[in-house]
Amino acid sequence: MTTPKIQTCDVLVVGAGAAGLATAVAAAHRGLSVMVTEKEPVFGGTSARSGGWMWMPGNPLASREGIKDSAEQARLYIEHEAGDKFDARRVDAFLDAVPRAVEFFEQETALQFDLGPTFADYHPDAAGGMPGGRSIVAKPFDGRELGKEISRLRPPLREITMLGMMIGTGKELPHFFNFMRSPVSAYFVGKIVLRFLWDLVLYRRPMRLVNGNALVARLAKSCIDLNIPILTRSPVIELLRDEKNNVTGAIIDTPAGRTEIRTRKGVMLAAGGFSQDVVRRKELFAHAPNGYEHVTPAAPGSTGDGLRLAENAGGTVDDTLPQAAAWVPISRPLRSDGTLGTFPHFVDRSKPGVIAVTRSGRRFVNEANSYHDFCQAMLARCTEEQSEICAFFITDHRAFRKYGLGFAKPSPIPYKHLVKSGYLFTGKSLAELAGQIGVDAGELNETVTAFNRFAAKGEDPEFHKGSTAYNRSLGDPNQKPNPCVAPIERGPFYAVKLMIGDLGTFAGLRCDEYARVLDRTGRPIGGLYAAGNDAVSIMGGNYPGGGTTLGPALAFGYIAATHMAGANH
Repeated sequence: MTTPKIQTCDVLVVGAGAAGLATAVAAAHRGLSVMVTEKEPVFGGTSARSGGWMWMPGNPLASREGIKDSAEQARLYIEHEAGDKFDARRVDAFLDAVPRAVEFFEQETALQFDLGPTFADYHPDAAGGMPGGRSIVAKPFDGRELGKEISRLRPPLREITMLGMMIGTGKELPHFFNFMRSPVSAYFVGKIVLRFLWDLVLYRRPMRLVNGNALVARLAKSCIDLNIPILTRSPVIELLRDEKNNVTGAIIDTPAGRTEIRTRKGVMLAAGGFSQDVVRRKELFAHAPNGYEHVTPAAPGSTGDGLRLAENAGGTVDDTLPQAAAWVPISRPLRSDGTLGTFPHFVDRSKPGVIAVTRSGRRFVNEANSYHDFCQAMLARCTEEQSEICAFFITDHRAFRKYGLGFAKPSPIPYKHLVKSGYLFTGKSLAELAGQIGVDAGELNETVTAFNRFAAKGEDPEFHKGSTAYNRSLGDPNQKPNPCVAPIERGPFYAVKLMIGDLGTFAGLRCDEYARVLDRTGRPIGGLYAAGNDAVSIMGGNYPGGGTTLGPALAFGYIAATHMAGANH
């Protein structure tokens, strides 16, 4: 057997998503030597496929805009969200680090941010909740700045692009909904489309990166600037430990052969959680008793490697959260190669003229509530009805062509191929549509009739759609008096089938306020850290706002790097 080559560094980062790259950049800035290893052929993980928002209460961008927030108010809100899973030490560490972490990345790295001033917390009326200002997103980035390394950047999720063109989920998105009705929006969209087409001619790929792709690209550019190597196709085989059980490095399997990496300061586990681990999904996802009933847009490599590595080193997984992952409704468009894609429904749920029903034909939720809450309500109702765990969005022709529905885009984008492929269902009447999707026709007609009775006045007495700042932020501001409610009146009618998916896992390794992994006695394992979806969520299984996974990922990456460097700030 060939003896592994030996290399030494201060910090080894396992996983090249946002948490891992943030740790690497922050540690290198402290003067530490850093290596990043990634098992997939590309870097970016699920972060590169994401919307890219980071929930960062008390961030400096909000302060500069005059938005009044405080750590005390945010702490109150997290305590409300986390319930009996509230971890005061880790939450306080997060809130204390946010302003310093954001300021660090803004001033010392290529990572620059935009604020979502009206991007409300998901429960803005709860104690400590805010109507906006806590979520930030990476500014768009010119992919040409990565040079040849852009070939290793994970592409965005295909289903949330427009024919391969990335669309920003912040200020850009409303322009794409309005470009047929507003000259300003038409000009804005036209510029982006022309840039996209020009990039395809010159580079055969889009170079204007937004959302999670921009976040990862900016962090990768920062790594390049700091000469941090990012190894791909290099999975970790095992962690190295000394006689006191301190982690002292790892053995990685690189394309050039096995290499022993000896670390002086620590190993950071940031391998993306377990969204793609069928065995752990079977154990922890109530809607997936076989593990296969779940679909996810997470990166293929998110198979729980970090959790298993830590468990073998004495770490423990906290699997007691009421929700083991961040749920999102998913639909499955057919790709050109015959495989099924994953479309996460972030925006269309809030649009006026859209409702959701189970196979009973009845509504079950305020559709404009968070995707996490939506899926919990779907599971509860389907379990109660003892039916397939699924739901259907229902809309009419007016709303469908104005807003689109899932992967089906608004007018003038063609859609009939999606009917032919079985993704989009349609019927001239509600009864015909009910027959197409296997829903009780009488109940569906009664549901829509009852909804329409109040919708004409912008009211929804049953579920109060449009009643919160978060609901309204994703509605149509031109729909009066309620941006989220309008009647479903004139056929043809349309439907899309929904399943429960996830945006990332919440159950993860027990850690302390410095991101150190804890052993079975609650003591930190020397030299072993975890961040991102490998660490148990500080939100207690809830989803308080846009960027609930990525915000703490960056903050705890920064915290861990600071701790490894022995610095106080």
